Amino acid sequence: MAWNQPGNDGQDRDPWGSGNKGGNSGGNKGGRKRGASDLDDLFRKLSNKLGGKKGGSGGGDGDNKQPFQISGRFGVLALAAVVVVWAGSGFYTIKESDRGVILRFGEYSGIVGPGLNWKPTFIDKVIPVNVETVREQATNGMMLTSDENVIRVEMNVQYRVTNPKEYLFSVTNPDNSLRQALDSAVRGVIGQSAMEQVLTTNRAFIRDVTQRDLEATIEPYKMGITVLDVNFQAARPPEDVKAAFDDVIAAREEEQKTIREAHAYRNEVLPMAKGNAQKLIEEAEAYKASVVFKAEGEVASFAKMLPEYRAAPEITRERLYIDTMERVLSNTRKVIANDKSNSMLVLPLEQLMRGNNNNTAAPKTGLEPKVMNPNTTNNSSSSGTQPAQQSSNVRGDTVRVGRQ
Repeated sequence: MAWNQPGNDGQDRDPWGSGNKGGNSGGNKGGRKRGASDLDDLFRKLSNKLGGKKGGSGGGDGDNKQPFQISGRFGVLALAAVVVVWAGSGFYTIKESDRGVILRFGEYSGIVGPGLNWKPTFIDKVIPVNVETVREQATNGMMLTSDENVIRVEMNVQYRVTNPKEYLFSVTNPDNSLRQALDSAVRGVIGQSAMEQVLTTNRAFIRDVTQRDLEATIEPYKMGITVLDVNFQAARPPEDVKAAFDDVIAAREEEQKTIREAHAYRNEVLPMAKGNAQKLIEEAEAYKASVVFKAEGEVASFAKMLPEYRAAPEITRERLYIDTMERVLSNTRKVIANDKSNSMLVLPLEQLMRGNNNNTAAPKTGLEPKVMNPNTTNNSSSSGTQPAQQSSNVRGDTVRVGRQ
């Protein structure tokens, strides 16, 4: 079909709006009006379909503008609903034990704390990482000791995430890497220890060395985790020698029991011995102090007596002599006789002292005190008669006290 057909009253059907007659301005104007009318017809038909109305060719300008306004409002409402849904989908909550690692277009952006937060959907991604829970990795297996024995060892490590960024991005699988590092550290320490030490005495030492080696191994990798503790769970010998090692362990326990009993006895006796030693030391100190004070007192007394002795030597000498003899003879069994007297007392001192100690009267043994004449005594002694016998029956010392 041709664009320009005859019989159309000089109007062409040029889609570009140019006519055969008239200038370009008239043709373009008519083309623009025609294009706007067609666009209005298109919107009117679309609004009628959406509104359930059947459109016709009639109608004024109001009928053409109302569908266009309705369609514009619908688009704005739809866009607002999309924005609200997008904004609402950005709210999220981080638990108290977690920290959120933010990825913006796949790149690390920061860390958010626990609580309610917001992120732009399709732009940011948040990965929660638990930083409070104590995690655990274990290893076990048959291991060779330094004395070429094979034992089965079981160990586990307790750790916690302290840096979420390093935990997620420094190592591909930090948990598996930690388990492999633990297995390597355990085998290295067991390989340097004897079998008996691993099974009995050096378990605590092996655990400490393993933890130190494990921390030194994972430090360069910056895994973002902190090792809390390494537990030495079990160490067993092979089944073929298990009975012999059970006997060794039983003997070791008996030894420890005996040592504990010895320590208990030492703890019981040692304080008592220390107390007695301290008592003796204090008594010696007290005796030392008493002797020193007594000596100082005697020195002071002598210093006071010296001027008196210089003033009256004879009187002072006599008084000192009497005081000294009184002090010396007060605690001895002696018979005191006076030279100026013509008689002497012969006393059974041991029997008298024994009677005083028993609080009873002295028995009558025929050795009662007798007054004897010294002259007679001397005569009798020369003849070896009765006085000599009486003297043999007296068990005491006779001291003649007097001054010439």
